[in-house]
Formats: sequence, C-alpha cells, structure tokens
Amino acid sequence: MTGPASPVEPVTDATFEAAVLDADLPVVVDFWAAWCSPCRAVAPVLAELARQYDGRVRVVSVDTDANPRVVADYGIVSIPTLHVFRDGELVDTVVGARPKADLARHFEAAAGGSAAS
Repeated sequence: MTGPASPVEPVTDATFEAAVLDADLPVVVDFWAAWCSPCRAVAPVLAELARQYDGRVRVVSVDTDANPRVVADYGIVSIPTLHVFRDGELVDTVVGARPKADLARHFEAAAGGSAAS
C-alpha cells in the first residue's frame, strides 16, 4: 500500500520480475488489499522501515486484488503477507500484521544476509 510520498513502490504482475526477481538489493514485498484493515495498519510501518533501510533493502507492494498472477505464483492466501527476496530467491515470509520491532528484525536480516526467526 502506498501514499503520495511513500517510499514503497507499487509493482504489478507485469513489473514483478524486473522489480523483485532481478533487483540488485534484497526486496521486501508487501502483499495487501485496500479492504484489509491489518494491511492499512502495517503500511505506515513499512514506509518508515523502507526509509530507514533505504539503499540496503527495497520495499515494494502488490495489490492482491489487481495482480492475481503474482498472488497465485507465490500462494498468497492471507494478507498482509511479506515475502523477502534476495538474488531472486524467496528467503523469508511474514504472515499477518506484526509489531514494528518484529518487522525490523526481518528487514535487518534481509539487509545483513541472515534469516530472521
């Protein structure tokens, strides 16, 4: 989910491969929908973490209602779901709204190369 000055870039079925799988940086993908209250609650936290990790982790969002191919490809059945990709590979998943400190651990792991628990 994005806003006017959000550092979270929306991606689509058409742009997912270039934006995520071919990215030079680790990428956190936020799968969300406009009708999802927990997604709306997590969005400002993700934007804050995107600013904090700028240059180390890229953050993108996928509207699950508008992008069924990516949703099906990655088996998204619950939102919000975050997938972390490094070098085109899925390396971490977070399902559900989580506190900022928990999400920050996943961002730190993505930036540093180790898996979050």
